[in-house]
Amino acid sequence: MSPPAGANAQLRHLVHYNLDNGFPENALFFAGRLHALEPRNADAAHLLALCNLRLGRYKAAFDHAKPKVHQQPHLGCVYVFAQACLALERFDVGAQTLEKARGSWTGRNHWNKHSDTSRRHLPDAAACYCLLGKLYCAYGDSKKAIDYYVESLKLNPFMWDAFTGLCDMGAVVRPQNIFKMTPDMLASMNHSITNGNGNGAHLFAPQESFDARNPFVSTPDIDPFNPAVRPGGEAGLNLGGSNLLSKLNGSIPPMNGNGVGSSYPDVDTPTSNGQNVPDEDVMMGDVGGPVLNDAGVEIPHAPGRKGRSQPFNVSEEPPRMRPITTRSRMKTSESNESTDIPRPIGQNGHKRTVSGHTTQSAQHAGAPADPTAAPQRRSVRLLNSITQMRPTSGRLAGASSRDPETRERRELRKLKATGTKGKPGATSTVGRVVSGNRKLQPVDISESTGKLEPRPTSAATMAPPPRMAPQVDTAREQEALLWLLDLLCRIGTGYKYLSNFECTKAVETFNSVPAQQRDTPWVLTQIGKAYYEKSMYAEAEKIFQRLRDKSPAHIEDMEVYSNTLWQLKKETDLAYLAHTLVDQDRLSPQAWCAIGNAFSLQREHDQAIKCFTRATQLDPKFAYAFTLQGHEHVTNEEYDKATTAYRCAISADNRHYNGWYGLGQVYEKLGKFDVAEKHYRAASQINPTNPILAVRVGICLDRMKKLEPALMQYEAAVKLDPQNTLARYRKAQVNLKLGAADDCLRDLLYLKDVAPDDANIHFLLGKCYKKLKDRTSSIRHFTIALNLDPKAQALIKDAMESLEDDETGEWSSADER
Repeated sequence: MSPPAGANAQLRHLVHYNLDNGFPENALFFAGRLHALEPRNADAAHLLALCNLRLGRYKAAFDHAKPKVHQQPHLGCVYVFAQACLALERFDVGAQTLEKARGSWTGRNHWNKHSDTSRRHLPDAAACYCLLGKLYCAYGDSKKAIDYYVESLKLNPFMWDAFTGLCDMGAVVRPQNIFKMTPDMLASMNHSITNGNGNGAHLFAPQESFDARNPFVSTPDIDPFNPAVRPGGEAGLNLGGSNLLSKLNGSIPPMNGNGVGSSYPDVDTPTSNGQNVPDEDVMMGDVGGPVLNDAGVEIPHAPGRKGRSQPFNVSEEPPRMRPITTRSRMKTSESNESTDIPRPIGQNGHKRTVSGHTTQSAQHAGAPADPTAAPQRRSVRLLNSITQMRPTSGRLAGASSRDPETRERRELRKLKATGTKGKPGATSTVGRVVSGNRKLQPVDISESTGKLEPRPTSAATMAPPPRMAPQVDTAREQEALLWLLDLLCRIGTGYKYLSNFECTKAVETFNSVPAQQRDTPWVLTQIGKAYYEKSMYAEAEKIFQRLRDKSPAHIEDMEVYSNTLWQLKKETDLAYLAHTLVDQDRLSPQAWCAIGNAFSLQREHDQAIKCFTRATQLDPKFAYAFTLQGHEHVTNEEYDKATTAYRCAISADNRHYNGWYGLGQVYEKLGKFDVAEKHYRAASQINPTNPILAVRVGICLDRMKKLEPALMQYEAAVKLDPQNTLARYRKAQVNLKLGAADDCLRDLLYLKDVAPDDANIHFLLGKCYKKLKDRTSSIRHFTIALNLDPKAQALIKDAMESLEDDETGEWSSADER
């Protein structure tokens, strides 16, 4: 049994219905039925590939979209194919395919065209540029990735992924130049005002188009799958080499996407697939005939469209009536003059065109009105009433003034004919459905104006009057856009500072965000990460705890929170966090990182390594899990395994400075200070605001006897963080070696006040006073150091016994701090 012609439209409707309502499995099932009906249709292949992509079945999406991306590329298939390539790590194939189809998406701009009832199932240029940026970024071509991200933001400043992609790559961005009102946005808003709601709708729309919201009623006029207005200048209006406008005019029989004629031969609106119809006027690209809700429902056929050889005769004045009083009504009713009931249309040869005019009246403008002709449509009467203000010809004016009573009787006959609809013996048909869903509305004659006016009736028996489509307030919309752009500029500036590891500026910028937006999980996470990078672990813990209180289900960046608790040595809190994250999502890498940190804090390093390995298996691009795994291998002195883990972290994220730091640490442990210095410098270039990295570079230079460059590194570290005790201590050591005892003493006195119980500081103070020939102070600090660290008794006694000797041995424990 062959399927009916409307089955494909119904299947497309079901696919999009299930996709919109979150049932991708159902959508995939119906997409398979549609593809079986239309195996060569690119739209069917696109829907099938899209459903697989939504379900995470990237290889299936790749296979279904691949046949439609080469000879005559279908934009939907190309876009799904590129997204599948991104997931399958076939970055070059996806980028090349998307670039080859550039002609099908260049110039598209869907900004401000999405709403609750209007969507675009095909991407625009901004989305394609953003996807190209992601593909080239993953492929390793940073230059092209940056260029495409920039192009995406030029077209649509709300492409947040493109902005964060630029920041994550370390590109120089200026948020104030990105998040601003563009001329295209202003033009789009003005276009929305011109067209009513921005979707090509007319400024005036009938009430039925707003109130007919019943999903069980077929309403082709407002059906998003049957657009009534299509821009003629866009690509995709040609079906099989012929102009769609000629088909709309009836010169070419309407065809659907399969080359099969429409199942409604009298309906002028052609049906086709979304491939050949621009998606500017369709929801989810589903175009087709009216949706059949019941097999027994018949679609009313619209009359055939005829070419108008002559325009409307607007100069003809419609009959006018005098005010009729009660006396005149009685006189008219008591008269013996019979009222002719008009015969059904077609019996006297009169036909009505699509516009509501009779063919005879259209052909003979000067002929008198036939009382037996069908009444004019209400829209035509309204049009003629508007033209009353125009001057009429003398002949018509004279004729109307000569016989007002005849004209009055003719108008009454028309009124009765409208009420009876050509059926004898009927006096009223109020509320009866005639010719589809149109309802007749009783009228009265106004005593003040003498014109026909609708009689007030209930809402159930009369059609509501036309009303204007909701217009867009440009000033209000522009104010909302400016507020949103300012919000994005603030958040984007904070994210840029955080990406550049300017954590102090990042915290200040995020704090300038309105409180309602600042308390969202995403912003709180960024603030917590900024405090963590500044080594302000107590403040970071407060922010993350606040985040957990507001959004307990938030799991992104929770590995940073677990690292914060590890730094604070809070075993109980860390164990509770790990248990909670596992309960929420046991397949998330963040949960396994928290478990690994909990084991590491309990010095169960082997168990911690297993947990971090599990995290990397769940997400091979999770760079932090590789770094934590490397730290555990370093603790176990498994330097080869640690090197492999750190290199995997760098491979997953080239800007992950912790991986470079870990490699430098391994080479420093192995005594390869020159190689360690290179890796430390690489980490310092990524994160130039981290004083620890500058200190590690200085230590390597110090070990290689490069004292002056080492001193410069320590001074830079002190400038970055004046409260960093390690940088000041190393700086004091180098100054003492270089003979600058006064500079050394200044730093040591500061450290003594900050950390009075540190034996290393007192030991170095004793050596500094010894250089300055202050024997009493030297002995005093040596004694304090001996009391604080009795294990170093031998070294301290040797230093005290050789006070007269300038060359004394170094205290190894102080060097290893």
